[in-house]
Formats: sequence, C-alpha cells, structure tokens
Amino acid sequence: MAQSWHDLLFAHWPIDSTLLRGHIPAELEIDTFERQAWIAVVPFRMSGVRLRLTPALPLLSAFAELNVRTYVVADKKPGVWFFSLDAQNPVAVAAARAWFHLPYFRARMCCEDREGWIHYASDRTHRGANPAVLHTKYRPTGKTFEAERGTLEHFLAERYCLYAADSQGRVSRGEIHHPPWQLQIAEAQFQQNSMTEAGGFALPLQKPLLHFARRQDVVAWSPQRF
Repeated sequence: MAQSWHDLLFAHWPIDSTLLRGHIPAELEIDTFERQAWIAVVPFRMSGVRLRLTPALPLLSAFAELNVRTYVVADKKPGVWFFSLDAQNPVAVAAARAWFHLPYFRARMCCEDREGWIHYASDRTHRGANPAVLHTKYRPTGKTFEAERGTLEHFLAERYCLYAADSQGRVSRGEIHHPPWQLQIAEAQFQQNSMTEAGGFALPLQKPLLHFARRQDVVAWSPQRF
C-alpha cells in the first residue's frame, strides 16, 4: 500500500520493559536504548491511502489515525509493535484488522491546523473496546533535522518494519519503506490522554520527549510470517 502521513507528533515516555513483556509475544525481544524501553502516543492524519498503482478513492483515502506503540526486535531486525491504532474510517479499520492483524479501533476524531497549532481530538467508539481518549494540541518549535545514527531520536523514529500477531498468536512482519524522517523538536499540551491506560499502562509523571514531522510518504507491504 501507499500512503502519506501529515502533522505527526511523536510523544515518547520511558517505561519499565517488565511492564511491557506480558503484552508482547515471546518471539519478539523488547528493544531498548541504553537499557531503557519507550512507549509512544502518535497522532497524525493520513492521505492517499490506497493499493499501489491505483487511485485514491474519495472519502476512503484520507482520515485521522492515532497509534500507541513500543519497539521490538526479531532476527536482529528492529521494528514497531502497536498496542492500539485508532482511526475514524470504519472501512480502513475493518480492512487493517483482517489483512494486517493489527489492533485497529474505530474512533471519532478531528485534526485541524489553527494558528500554527495542530488541534487533535480522538474518542474511541469501537464496540466492546476499552474507552480511550486523546485531546491535545501541538506544534513544532525547532529546525528540521534528520536523526543521526546512534542517537535516541534515530532509535525511536527510523524503523522500517512492523510486527503483528494474528488471532492464534502467530507473529508476522510487515516491511515499510520511507525516506528518513524530517523531524522537529515540538511542544504539546495534553488536555486528556487515556490512550495507554486503555491498554493497561500508566504513563510516568515526567514530561514526554516530543518530536513533530510535517509529512512522510510511505510504502507498506502485507505482513508475512518469518
């Protein structure tokens, strides 16, 4: 699939890896930077979501999305593990749950640029799912940069695959390709944030590490067993 991501916030908190272990398949090792694990809340909006070499369909190819994620590695290949993915497009939610085996949930969402701030609101509406809410606003505050290899920013952002497990617990890997992230230091104000609590994780009281990206163009492949 091809897609573009816009107005993305990486909000990262350090977390004890032992808290994550029971929520991630044993085949996957929790990836850490200097022995520290991280959990992230990542709001953004998408456009041009489509199968490659096909046109984007009106009303189906552009919508807001919100991820809760951490970092894992298997066979020396680092990647992303998603605890949840909320989206306002019910067709995309159904397709991603069936095709990619990812924990997508329907949500009522809004993402608007107002006076230099991205105002973002998400309220989960998925039947039977734990309630989850994010109301925040954020903006970039620094110059654009590419993360240097070996830095924490590179560890957190530059990942080119995702891992997922089907209903029988079988793990697969989905390859992702995109240019290096063009990051900016960011600031954010969180009015409500229960996204990690919905998955069983309480965030530490310290302020998150914040980065912004204006746009990223992505190609993704269907997950395959490895």
